[in-house]
Amino acid sequence: MTSLWLGAGPGTVPDAERLAAEPVTGRYDVAVVGAGLTGLATAVLLARAGVRVVVLEARWIGAGTTGHSTAKVSLLQGTRLSAIGARHGEDMVRQYVTGNRVGQEWLLAESARWDVPVQRRAALTYAAGPHQLPAAEDEHAAALRAGLPVEWHEELSAPFPALAGTWLADQAQVDPVQLLAALARAAQDAGVVIRTGARVTELRGKDGAVATSRGTVHADRVVLATGTPFADRGAYFARLEPQRSYVLALEVDAPTDLPMSITAGTPTRSLRTAPHGDGEVVLVGGASHVVGRTESPRARVENLLSWGRRWFPDARLVARWSAQDYHPVDELPYVGPLVPRDTRVHVATGFAKWGMTNGVAAAHLLAAALVGETPEWCDAYRTWSRHEMSGLTEAVRLNAGAAARLAGGYVRAMTAPETGSAPTTADASAAEQADATPVQEGGSDADGTAAPEAPAEGTGCVVRHGLHPVAVSTVDGVTRAVSAVCPHLGGVLRWNDEEMSWDCPLHGSRFTADGELLEGPATRGLATR
Repeated sequence: MTSLWLGAGPGTVPDAERLAAEPVTGRYDVAVVGAGLTGLATAVLLARAGVRVVVLEARWIGAGTTGHSTAKVSLLQGTRLSAIGARHGEDMVRQYVTGNRVGQEWLLAESARWDVPVQRRAALTYAAGPHQLPAAEDEHAAALRAGLPVEWHEELSAPFPALAGTWLADQAQVDPVQLLAALARAAQDAGVVIRTGARVTELRGKDGAVATSRGTVHADRVVLATGTPFADRGAYFARLEPQRSYVLALEVDAPTDLPMSITAGTPTRSLRTAPHGDGEVVLVGGASHVVGRTESPRARVENLLSWGRRWFPDARLVARWSAQDYHPVDELPYVGPLVPRDTRVHVATGFAKWGMTNGVAAAHLLAAALVGETPEWCDAYRTWSRHEMSGLTEAVRLNAGAAARLAGGYVRAMTAPETGSAPTTADASAAEQADATPVQEGGSDADGTAAPEAPAEGTGCVVRHGLHPVAVSTVDGVTRAVSAVCPHLGGVLRWNDEEMSWDCPLHGSRFTADGELLEGPATRGLATR
């Protein structure tokens, strides 16, 4: 599950070992949490304006969404414009496009400045069948009203089903990790201090302390550029839907001349090409689902792979990976103060899978809020505004779903087999209803206490120890048992059979098989059981 861009590992970014070893200390004007595109772009803009900045990254540069992105730098974004227009009107769409254009232009200028390779490609939102034609036509009309020079193509040359679609020329695609490496250099050249392996765990207001797993810094202002905010103030976990999607890299024998393409409906198929060695790969994305709310992520990925092999029969699979994105309830990103009337902590989230332009637009808004004049297009990105009311129904739906998952998870956990006992037929039925592999008969620890039974290789299940749900899995021949309760708001975790992880169906926190935190809003890992 390593992305094509991270094939060389965390060391792809220069100075990786040094950034993870140097002490986390000092006083700064701004602490930026998260070293993805949004965080690094914000740091560069602030530092060039004379601000003292530290960037704190929980893992390594590129470990988050940016390093796993398909990295389309496009103003045509599937059906985003028509979705925003239907809820907020044409003026808000124009502001959104303006912000994205600012982000796109800055990103491409920095890429040229730092010799980051860029491939110019058209962007295409297409109908894979007659049922998707109305959505593609609506997107075309919305893009025209927003001032984009789109063209409607009745005939498309593609090796997969594509009836017609809206086409925007001269967009771009990049290698996102090469871009992050360049921005890290740009930030350091501007005086930014970067520290990796430093997960932020607490913000303390009075003394400006920002506590991390490797030490504490002090900052007058804080920017949370972490996908979803780990701070529960503002309840962003209730305003965002965490979505997991998957990407396959298929090596082809000859260039395909494909534009950056995405379907106008479901099932989503997102495609782009990328240079690879002396040739080219086709990236095929899709298989999206709400985190922790699907029977089998692996089955979804295998379905995506079957589609790719059908339409690119001679291609060879060279990588498969996933990314996590957050969809806002009212269709527009959230960029600004974490809570109203508090200018110390700012946030940027809700890019709905289009972070390559929105992330940089957010960086410009954050920098402007801290040191400059807010641009006219800021209304499309506000964290707190009247337009949020349009997402109220969706917010109710999301949180009702989370509540149902919370209750259902505990019901399944309490009817699961107890650790140390072989499952009965009824136990096995309950485990199957919980999408778990029934556990096998186990043994005992050296002290005679019952040991968790070992699931089959690559599988996991939730059992119980008394009244406590326990997550048991076997990966690479090692059986591990950790708490099955998410430390964020208590959701019962579910096994992700594609990524060998424990995922929370409430708000998207994810953990490795041995309990290490992968992404939030949780701020700590799982206790060993």
